[in-house]
Amino acid sequence: MIVSWNTTNECNMYCDHCYRESGPLAPRELTTGEARDMIEGIAAAGFRIMIFSGGECLMRSDLEELVAHASALGLRPVLGTNGSLLTRERAQALKDAGCLAAGISLDSLEAAKHDALRKYDGAFEEALAGMRACREAGLPYQIHTTVMDWNRAEVPEMADFAVAQGARAFHVFFLVPVGRAAAIEESSLRAAEYEQLIDKLMEKAETVPIEIKPTCAPQFMRIALRRGMRPRFSKGCLAGTSYCIIGPSGSVQPCAYMNISAGNVRERPFDKIWRDSPMFKRLRTEDYAGRCGNCEYSKRCGGCRARALYYHGDFMAEEPWCLYKPPQEEASVG
Repeated sequence: MIVSWNTTNECNMYCDHCYRESGPLAPRELTTGEARDMIEGIAAAGFRIMIFSGGECLMRSDLEELVAHASALGLRPVLGTNGSLLTRERAQALKDAGCLAAGISLDSLEAAKHDALRKYDGAFEEALAGMRACREAGLPYQIHTTVMDWNRAEVPEMADFAVAQGARAFHVFFLVPVGRAAAIEESSLRAAEYEQLIDKLMEKAETVPIEIKPTCAPQFMRIALRRGMRPRFSKGCLAGTSYCIIGPSGSVQPCAYMNISAGNVRERPFDKIWRDSPMFKRLRTEDYAGRCGNCEYSKRCGGCRARALYYHGDFMAEEPWCLYKPPQEEASVG
């Protein structure tokens, strides 16, 4: 099971696609003591991997202390960062604290495009410097790319770039129009483009020596299985079943792109929220509506619950960007 914590809303960038609308500090962000208690609740709930993200997590001065606390409790701490503040010394300190890997964002192989998306001159070069710092410190890292209509043609080449840079994995995030990303909804891929790119990624995954994983594109499980691949993942969409996210001020959500709260760790221990939330219980029924409810891949894919919420107003509705027609539907049409 995986949990992500937005350690702070503070960020040195102002990305167009930021679901958290990061920039300034959020009101009443969790203190070090509150964060330590939360981490203890995460361990008590049986989670294994804890992602420290943001905002920009490296802007939090107690990051190493909290990473060490998570590691001491048996969690596997990893980072999600834009890489700009990841010096060799900081990478080494995080590794020494127990951090096992970093995910560094890179959204284009063209510096000007990456910088423009992130509203930050030099973002591209600083991301590459962050990767170099990880290599020098011996901290494994992977590259994260958010795909939109303007950079989708670059994605296969970016996988090769990730290999050349020494990354351990290449994770491709499909845009969900939440937060600032709602203003660029028109740049998200539509159903045919979505399916074509996932298929290209699965094809690419068979030719490179690193892991390639589409994220917020749970149909990759169906496509991988139909290609005879054996993905190490049990399901495409994990929201509320084996994944959740905690905001800077302690609010617990099923995923980063579902802005609905299951509770707050300031008011109730995390393990009890995870166990008892009616929202999480509903997600765990896997009783999806529409085409997802009729699909034989529903328990391996699950459809994107965040897109269902955004486009249909119900997180159990059918996935809007899926072209697949279950046999039952095909038969009724025929």
